[in-house]
Amino acid sequence: MLLLNQRPEHNQPLVAADAESLGVAGSERAEHYLKARHNHAETPLHALPALADELGIAALHVKDEGQRLGLGSFKALGGAYAVIRLVLEEAGKWLGRIVDIGEINDAKVREIASGMIFVCATDGNHGRSVAQGAGLVGARSVIFVHAGVSRERVAAIARFGAEIVQVEGGYDHAVREVARVGAERGWKIVSNTSWPGYERVPGLVMQGYTVIVRETLRHMAEPPTHIFLQAGVGGFAAAIAGHMAIRLGGRRPKAVVVEPGRSACVYASAEAGRPATIAHQQSTVMAMLECAEPSLVAWRVLARVGDAFMTVEEEDAVAVMRRLARPLGNDPAIISGESGGAGLAGLIRAAGDRRMRAALGLDSHSRVLVVNSEGATDAGRYAELVGVRPDDVLMQLA
Repeated sequence: MLLLNQRPEHNQPLVAADAESLGVAGSERAEHYLKARHNHAETPLHALPALADELGIAALHVKDEGQRLGLGSFKALGGAYAVIRLVLEEAGKWLGRIVDIGEINDAKVREIASGMIFVCATDGNHGRSVAQGAGLVGARSVIFVHAGVSRERVAAIARFGAEIVQVEGGYDHAVREVARVGAERGWKIVSNTSWPGYERVPGLVMQGYTVIVRETLRHMAEPPTHIFLQAGVGGFAAAIAGHMAIRLGGRRPKAVVVEPGRSACVYASAEAGRPATIAHQQSTVMAMLECAEPSLVAWRVLARVGDAFMTVEEEDAVAVMRRLARPLGNDPAIISGESGGAGLAGLIRAAGDRRMRAALGLDSHSRVLVVNSEGATDAGRYAELVGVRPDDVLMQLA
């Protein structure tokens, strides 16, 4: 399904708060923090000319977040960054001055951090980032996981020293539990979704994601004409599309938001013209995108800079995982998790449909960017779906 954005807000400027959090200065600060981390490295931007030729477009680039900061996901840029920002702000209050990232290991700052507890809900990747960030600064973390989070992903979070709390229901129920318990106990909530009265921290999380755009544009001779961005609560898609709009203005790429057909709360919001909650259906293989309610901040941004909304099916996501592992021609092999290639799945579906191509203006001159948002964060599940283990794919890259 494809829905063009007909909202009156479409193509209007971002509201001031969103323009500030997703703007150039905020993005520069996020990259400044990122470069201070010992394991920082830019993630690769791959050109896939053979696949672009098959799809009838001029160029296809994939920004591969599968190795970001050792966490295997773009989420490494968000939760950990927000945690570090909040610790340094708290230290600044205690010390009566601005505290920069270079002081993160100072004894006094770590003493202040040791008294802080950070909490979030997760499908897997965001919780790992928050736990890692807390560990980096010497704080504690409590991560709420629901029944749909695989044991391997839970174990990966726990390895950073996080306390794990299992809750019934899905991701959205876990978010509500975090809001309730965090408020009761005075913990610092670091959510990647927002709700009335809680917007600043999710804005910081999204600010961290804008680093992806900074890195990408540095390595492209020309900016993309189209971006296909997967969405769960919408924060990632809003951050990338919003920062692109600020950076490029009238030259911004057409932003297409892609969701699983079984869990499309942003698409439903576009249909309704307001943030919409969807009923839980059968679980989707794209587990990191299984959300019933959009982030209010993300929806506010996407209503302005999201040009189209579409859904893909289960088989589309798995087909992309397999295709990237066994590429065409001389295209590089890429390890993509179940949710990582959803944006590419949207492009492939749109490129193969005459009406969608026309509606989106996809043609032989189009330069398309997608983001592989996660690698094989559950190696066993990856092998089950792709038919080869991640290590076997890595051998092709050696």
